[in-house]
Amino acid sequence: MAWVAFDRGVKAVEEYGREGAVDRWRSVRDEIHAEVLERGFDEELGSFVGYYDGKRVDASLLTIPLFGFLPADDPRVRGTLEAVRRELMQDGFVLRYRHDEETTSVDGLPPGEGAFFLCTFWFIDNLVLLGELGEACEMFERLLTLRNDLGLLSEEYDPKLKRLVGNFPQAFSHIGLVNTALLLDKALTENGR
Repeated sequence: MAWVAFDRGVKAVEEYGREGAVDRWRSVRDEIHAEVLERGFDEELGSFVGYYDGKRVDASLLTIPLFGFLPADDPRVRGTLEAVRRELMQDGFVLRYRHDEETTSVDGLPPGEGAFFLCTFWFIDNLVLLGELGEACEMFERLLTLRNDLGLLSEEYDPKLKRLVGNFPQAFSHIGLVNTALLLDKALTENGR
């Protein structure tokens, strides 16, 4: 997100005529980009990782192509999507990260968190960007069936108990739903569907 901040600062100057130290911001943005590529990508896993020199993925990595850090068709992005699928997908939903003793010592939260709707929408967005529209549509339609009678979503979903959990209603879940719907609609329209 530090890269995003500097990138958007540069774009504010270049595209919208705002004032700012664009040369410095561009330099810092490029330094951050190089460092993340060097220390945030694990060749052995073929994936970006949740923290420098780590071996674990977290769902925030799915935002890499969404914010423009790398294009969706970059092999490192594809590898990250597949690592998230392997490590964090549970019954078709994406966990924020794996909860165990190691993460509990870091974040202080007990194991047992549900799958996050926003993270699952990010996963679908990646599929759309890669042109995998069949799987993307199927996942999206499934998430839509989980809304309550007013069309609202919670923060999380518990696939084992098959119920909405967490903060309710959750703005992030609805932002994810809207963003994914728009992205999916655009892709389907462009592909004549």
